[in-house]
Amino acid sequence: MIGIDVGGANLKVATGEGTVIHHCPLWENGPLPEILRPYRAHGEEAAVVMSGELADCFSSKTEGIRFIVDSVREVFPSAVFYGTDGRFHRDPVPELAAANWLVSADYLMERHQGGLLVDLGSTTTDIIPLVSLGSLQGLTDLSRLQSGTLVYTGLLRTTIPAVIREVVLSGIPTPVCPEYFACSGDAHLVLGHITAAGYASATPDGKGRDRDSCLRRLARVVCADLEEIGEEGACAVAAAFWDAQRSLICTAVDAARRRYETGETLCAGTGSGLASSILGGRDLARELGAAAGALPAFAVREVALRSPGS
Repeated sequence: MIGIDVGGANLKVATGEGTVIHHCPLWENGPLPEILRPYRAHGEEAAVVMSGELADCFSSKTEGIRFIVDSVREVFPSAVFYGTDGRFHRDPVPELAAANWLVSADYLMERHQGGLLVDLGSTTTDIIPLVSLGSLQGLTDLSRLQSGTLVYTGLLRTTIPAVIREVVLSGIPTPVCPEYFACSGDAHLVLGHITAAGYASATPDGKGRDRDSCLRRLARVVCADLEEIGEEGACAVAAAFWDAQRSLICTAVDAARRRYETGETLCAGTGSGLASSILGGRDLARELGAAAGALPAFAVREVALRSPGS
């Protein structure tokens, strides 16, 4: 059996041999069946979870769910799909929407009862109290946004103006322009939080992931060329972004800790190490290796294997 997590931008696959992350933007007709087909070598069984149904290439989440189910079934006809009700389904039911965070909780709940899972991914940060699975079932992205347990900011794909409105350059408060000129991946690479290899998403301008390319994109956020503000100015944009992003995440985590009276904080996702460093939590990558960076794909496989008849 393999585990599959179909996101809007990335497709994550877990096998008995490890996990793999494929860049597969659904809004650009990402070839789901073609990417999945080689995994048939691992057998005909697949357990699936998704969040890609929200991609704006679909007119509704219902349409997105049907597309993902049909695409997976093209390769794995007997695939089962995990829902927000904590159950596996064979049909494209509404409960399949955005259940990836719940299956991670399902997998971790027994061993880490009372803890708090923080999954810092490429696009979002999930804050999941491991108090009881029943209290989490049925929650939607909307309700989690409203409760502060879904923070829509991530390691790679967040636009700079989604988090900050201005940056101080040479002592002058400078507004940032609300264009998609640079993203969190640029800031985190320049700050040394990720490598070029770890910048596993498309860049805003379709150009390189090297430091100079990132600096140039960051300069454009204040309508400048890199030569105008220099590396110091571009780094100031990156630092201002990270200060604000870190504050967003830490504030939401602190609120969840108080509200749910949780114990140990567990950190997962592509940014598990960074999350651990700012939150004082346990980096699950030390226990799970690369699987921590694709936790829902790993978790849905494990939950399916322990669920007879799934």
